[in-house]
Amino acid sequence: MGQEDLGFSYQKSKNGDVVIFYHGHRATTLRGDKAASFLEDMEGMDLGSQQQEMARLTGNYRRGNERQARQHPRNRRGGN
Repeated sequence: MGQEDLGFSYQKSKNGDVVIFYHGHRATTLRGDKAASFLEDMEGMDLGSQQQEMARLTGNYRRGNERQARQHPRNRRGGN
């Protein structure tokens, strides 16, 4: 994966929690086993992979199919 910076960062607090930020604003907080697992995963990843993982954890990511899904008959608004 590339070295793409999507605007995510994280900070470990003294109590072991991990706060994930998106463009400087708190996006989510991980606690306990999730926080420990996250920190372990971050050690072995490059910047792009870290950014993608934080996007996935915060729910702030796009799959690339939004426009196509909007066109689907089930998702159309209005008549029928």
